[in-house]
Amino acid sequence: MTDRSEKYFGQALKRKEDPRFITGTGNYTDDIVIPGALHAAMVRSPYAHAKITGIDKDSVKDMPGVVHVLTGQDVKDAGLGSIPVGWLLPELKTPAHPAIALDEANHVGDIVAVVIAETRAQAEDAAAALEVEYQALPAVSSASAALADGAPLVHDDVPGNVAFTWEIGDEAATNEAFNAAPRKVSVKLRNHRLVANPIEPRSSMAQFTPASGEYLLYTTSQNPHIHRLILAAFVMSIPEHKLRVISPDVGGGFGTKIFQYQEEVIVLLATRLLGRPVKWTARRSEAFVSDAQGRDHETVAQLAVSDDGMILGFRVNTLANLGAYQTLFAPAVPTYLYGTLLNGVYKMPVIHAKVTGVMTNTVPVDAYRGAGRPEATYLVERIVDMAAHELGMDPAELRRKNFIQADEFPYQTPVALVYDSGDYEPAMDKAMGMMNYPALREEQKRMKGSNKVLGVGLITFLEACGLAPSALVGQLGAQAGQWESSLVRVHPTGKVELYTGSHSHGQGHETAFPQIAADELQIPIEDIDLIHGDTGRMPYGWGTYGSRSAAVGGSALKMALQKITAKMKKIAAHLLEASEEDIEHEGGVFRIKGAPEKSKSFFDISLMAHLAHNYPADLEPGLEATAFYDPKNFVYPFGTHIAVVEIDTDTGHVKLRNYGCVDDCGPLINPLIVEGQVHGGIAQGVGQALLEDAAYDEDGNFLAGSYMEYAMPRADDVPTFQIDHTVTPSPHNPLGVKGIGEAGTIASTAAVASAVMDALWQECGIKHLDMPFTAEKVWKAIRDARSDMPQAADD
Repeated sequence: MTDRSEKYFGQALKRKEDPRFITGTGNYTDDIVIPGALHAAMVRSPYAHAKITGIDKDSVKDMPGVVHVLTGQDVKDAGLGSIPVGWLLPELKTPAHPAIALDEANHVGDIVAVVIAETRAQAEDAAAALEVEYQALPAVSSASAALADGAPLVHDDVPGNVAFTWEIGDEAATNEAFNAAPRKVSVKLRNHRLVANPIEPRSSMAQFTPASGEYLLYTTSQNPHIHRLILAAFVMSIPEHKLRVISPDVGGGFGTKIFQYQEEVIVLLATRLLGRPVKWTARRSEAFVSDAQGRDHETVAQLAVSDDGMILGFRVNTLANLGAYQTLFAPAVPTYLYGTLLNGVYKMPVIHAKVTGVMTNTVPVDAYRGAGRPEATYLVERIVDMAAHELGMDPAELRRKNFIQADEFPYQTPVALVYDSGDYEPAMDKAMGMMNYPALREEQKRMKGSNKVLGVGLITFLEACGLAPSALVGQLGAQAGQWESSLVRVHPTGKVELYTGSHSHGQGHETAFPQIAADELQIPIEDIDLIHGDTGRMPYGWGTYGSRSAAVGGSALKMALQKITAKMKKIAAHLLEASEEDIEHEGGVFRIKGAPEKSKSFFDISLMAHLAHNYPADLEPGLEATAFYDPKNFVYPFGTHIAVVEIDTDTGHVKLRNYGCVDDCGPLINPLIVEGQVHGGIAQGVGQALLEDAAYDEDGNFLAGSYMEYAMPRADDVPTFQIDHTVTPSPHNPLGVKGIGEAGTIASTAAVASAVMDALWQECGIKHLDMPFTAEKVWKAIRDARSDMPQAADD
């Protein structure tokens, strides 16, 4: 074998999986065809809150192709459990969440019946014709309205609509700091609700084999083993090994394909009852009212600062809208993934945060790209900007004064977390230089007073990735471990298969993971394949979310690979009649140090491991290894993002003119993949800041149920991004990596909001405006602010 000196780790290789995606030959759940399959169509409530007073199954029984109608009573009769919550907080209220509503629908889109027919079209026609009688009930859609005196209850067993109250930090010390502070900055803001909109809608297909009692479920999942555990143990009450979950290619998830949904339960029940495979795929209109939605915070916050701009304390009170049901990670998102990140990248002596989780008659809210961390970053950076404006300081300078310094790591924050490593100032300096920050400020001065005003938004951020460690998150309420697994199998021919519990839905695992393996094994990357997404083929794993794949899944892979090379050295030492300490591994060849002519190739050793003809007596034949990695701590990527906007004061239109960022995610496995992740993340964050809004009226009616009302970012809404990196490795994992999948979204919403508010502050003194910054909203704010300004005296 030819020696290979160049490392794969760090190379910008094109993704191995891209050819099948760009040629339309990917294999998605909806592509799966099982002969004889039936199709399910969901009947969804048009009311935000209503009693179900009658369902006339006979109204569709004679329609073409109709085989069966399922109702909540069928679910109850089958003894199915409620869909469980995966993160428990003290005194958490968890109302029942049946697969099909039995007596009451609690949000628009709640499933009240299911029609199963021979074809999808027949099922959908019958679902539209099914006669369901409702008695409309009062509804509530916002968290603040749900807490008002006399507000209607979403669930009778959740008094006052309060699911939990959670606090972190030292309230007494924070109050003391505020009492002594010379300056206080306050903001009341809303981090509005979003719909994730992955390009592939959710889909599920189930098949039951009565002879063996085994179930097969194909589904769009970011974590197949979690789905298997929840469905088998908590909902279906079947042995876990009797359920195989396969998640093939997944066309985007952004968090919304983590959770256990009603539809997966329904197809499993239907296949058991009917003895035929059953399939369901969402229409886009269904996705808008059934996929878990994101964000939706109402917050009042105060920052205490000194006259010279030092942060003295931070106080936060947040109402988190949870929607109609508690879902898998819902309680963790506005608490442990939000409150613990309120320290940002700054030295904040004291922090106190209170979060109230509130039930409403809306689609459930759970993790959406960033999951709590974008909410924290937006809040922290918004109020830091306001403090800079109030003090007359440049926003960059105030941040610089308050940065945690590189020699202060590991850094204990007042809100539980211990940051692993960081160096924030070089990232900000690099971003400011890349964007020519001083020139932007000069241009802003020149444009002041014209009908086009410039806004410059500079934000610094930090996120926590790779949830860890399992013992800690268990103490905090997680009903899951946070380790990850990997199995490496070397075949007799020297070809290698990697099995991971992580799951790819656009992150490029099939390229990045083999890059790690190719370097450790020192063989061509073409000889390595990655297998994932099938609970029947791989060791148990917890899946992909929270930017954990590289830091946790990649670390498990690295450990398994090290076991392989250690065993190969033992075999090589035996074959070469040398001590193991004298064997070196280089370029895929195992040699005796000082005698390079005495060597064995990777193929030689792979073959002998399986033949075992000339083999160490104390070594097992075969060549595969499994590793489980439980991280010691989170990893903490960080960076600086700068957005430049131009606002037309005559129309209120906001144009994102330029965008640059410097991220630090530790060593880059594949810079091309990293750049793609950052691009996509920025676009999503820009969408929230300028366009997207999952709005409800006060009665719980969803006002953004299609792309006619829900404005997604298009290519012409974003400029070409300028991207760069600094590299600060994490000391806690064997790769030093930190995660990048969510960074763009976490930072860009805050950066664009900062730019818009910078322009509005400079132009007419507007201190705060809630997102999204639509042209109408911005125009009205400018008009109102100018009407309140003192008029210049006539000449």
